[in-house]
Amino acid sequence: MPDPSPLSRLDLNLLVSLDALLTERSVTRAAERLHLSQPALSASLSRLRLHFNDPILARRGNAYELTPLALRLIDHTSTTLESARRVFESQATWAPTESVREFSIYGSDYGFVTIGKVVSELAADRAPGVRFRFMLHNPTIVEDAANRLRAVDGMVIPHGHVTDLPFADLWHDNWTAIVAESNDQIGDELTMAEMDSMPWVMTFQSRSAYTSAARQVQQLGVEPTIAVVVESFLSMPHFIAGTNRVGLIQSALAPLVLKSGGVRAVALPFEATPLVNALWWHPAHSTDPEHAWMRALFVEAGRIVEQGAHHAE
Repeated sequence: MPDPSPLSRLDLNLLVSLDALLTERSVTRAAERLHLSQPALSASLSRLRLHFNDPILARRGNAYELTPLALRLIDHTSTTLESARRVFESQATWAPTESVREFSIYGSDYGFVTIGKVVSELAADRAPGVRFRFMLHNPTIVEDAANRLRAVDGMVIPHGHVTDLPFADLWHDNWTAIVAESNDQIGDELTMAEMDSMPWVMTFQSRSAYTSAARQVQQLGVEPTIAVVVESFLSMPHFIAGTNRVGLIQSALAPLVLKSGGVRAVALPFEATPLVNALWWHPAHSTDPEHAWMRALFVEAGRIVEQGAHHAE
């Protein structure tokens, strides 16, 4: 009879202990989190140390620090636990009206207050026990989307940042500029000269994180003078109101931004490349009927956002 595989000899409950130890960085706090006695968790730590041939937690003075190996294990451990949870939450038959599943979605605040808002409203009416967790992405998450999406249900982001993954197109959008209401130097439309001379508030301005409109501005030969960089579209008007700065905002977000006051929308002097917003997910979720229901909900919500009905009171 062949020897059992290494995985079959492992106590997978140790993953729970490992996750708590990596998160709390303390045997005492990890034991409290898991509602275990300290000796019980110490025994788990001993087994983990033996398995990895590494102390995991190393004492530094009066505190403990994670070893280099433990730091590398943090993302792997949380991802594996989340995947295991999804395995055992799966059901042979599934009815939205009876489900209590939580769907976790990465995105920006732009995506959350547009399609995220509509999705949550549709779900509340059809599956009141279903919950959504909307989490802000960042450049690191986007660059590692193929791995990060194993542990979550999806990411709402325009085409151009994620490739080689399943997706569903949701809605198209355009760009508009915003300036301060008090800025009387600019009329109803920016000129190329004004774009070149005015200071800018930019979003996600880095090598791998950028907006298509900001990239297009540079391709037109304008090197904007950047006064502020923010990783939030909703916060942009607060950095423009009362100044001579200019920023770019998505048309679907403009009514919300203008409602906050202090800024007005002005036309761009060029035809900006439209956005195509999409929901992206890992192939492992493609055949999951619960996930398919969620994807259909996003597609329906995308049609509502496309029509501008997401701003209806």
